[in-house]
Amino acid sequence: MSSMLNEYADNLYEELIDLRRHFHMYPELSFHEEKTPQYIADYLTALGIEVETGVGGRGVVGRIINDPELPTLAIRADFDALPIQDEKEVPYQSTVPGVMHACGHDAHTAVLLITAKILSEHRDQLKGNVVFIHQHAEEVDPGGALQMVADNCLRGVDAIIGQHVSSSIPVGTVGYRYGTVTGIPDDFWITLQGKGGHAAHPDTTVDPVAAGIRLCNDLQYIVSRKTNPTTPAVLSITTFQAGEQTNVIPDTAKISGTIRTFDPATQQHMYDELKKCLEGLVTTTGITYDLKYLKGYPPVVNTKEETDLIVNAARKIDSVESVVEIEPALGGEDFSYYLQRVPGAFFYTGTRNENFKADFPHHHPKFDIDEKGMLNAVKIFLQAAEDFFEGGK
Repeated sequence: MSSMLNEYADNLYEELIDLRRHFHMYPELSFHEEKTPQYIADYLTALGIEVETGVGGRGVVGRIINDPELPTLAIRADFDALPIQDEKEVPYQSTVPGVMHACGHDAHTAVLLITAKILSEHRDQLKGNVVFIHQHAEEVDPGGALQMVADNCLRGVDAIIGQHVSSSIPVGTVGYRYGTVTGIPDDFWITLQGKGGHAAHPDTTVDPVAAGIRLCNDLQYIVSRKTNPTTPAVLSITTFQAGEQTNVIPDTAKISGTIRTFDPATQQHMYDELKKCLEGLVTTTGITYDLKYLKGYPPVVNTKEETDLIVNAARKIDSVESVVEIEPALGGEDFSYYLQRVPGAFFYTGTRNENFKADFPHHHPKFDIDEKGMLNAVKIFLQAAEDFFEGGK
């Protein structure tokens, strides 16, 4: 059946592109998705697929259930966009000011819809059941996955797979990894409270700017001198805001940033050291502080059998030129919440092509993809589903 389904995928390539470009032109921010989930639900309903809306808030779930006693595979895609102005000069440029699909979630959604279309049209040949999970709000904590899992989107599911398009992997290449794939993305916001005054008399103030500069320097020592060098960790200061006048020392300074780790022990170590730096600052400078710390998604940890499923499926696709094992990355991905409940695998589909200007990094205002990569993702999903039902994991 796989060769026939792949031929169907080729025949639906233009529709795949049209879907992706539609979502690209009409992006919606995390937790504000309204028209996107409605479009998805309408599309799946027209295919004759059982549809649930408002799952976990704004998620959409489609189900092809041939027999509850047969194996059930879930496939997930996310559909939220980012608060970035689209700077590409293309016919499908975002029509929403300050909002764009700069991470490929438009492509993820299009891929899963076409996968659903092909499988629904051949449901009588499926030796199992398929659940299509269209998830809202991947980009913003606490994310949509946790809410959808709590709303029972995984009921009856035996395993789950998902993919992410990648502008760092050439089109025609598929990236996979056994075990840990992504990191734990924690964020923090610090307000330093001092005592403002005239810049000519700093001795009469408690200067939060000077204290903030010292804190930024001290924090860099956590990774370089307080953390095992064989254990990956990143601490980045990304904002520093204080004052408006050249002759006024302000009352407050605000600092924020991110900490990235791969395991809970290192995550806790980084948090503890951050607190120590702040307490030391209180002693030496006299400032007080307020810390807001948000723990991010758990790491994505692929299971072996399901990773084998993806690798073997990808190697069967003629248009996939290479299947490579990749290094783990410290980015976050809430697909991890599904993997805490059922076994599964998350892989990366290459969409990089310099000739099409599809080589900008994710979250860049000129981010784009080589759309031929989407076809590879569809075919891998189709092949993986067939192999899963045949017990070819």
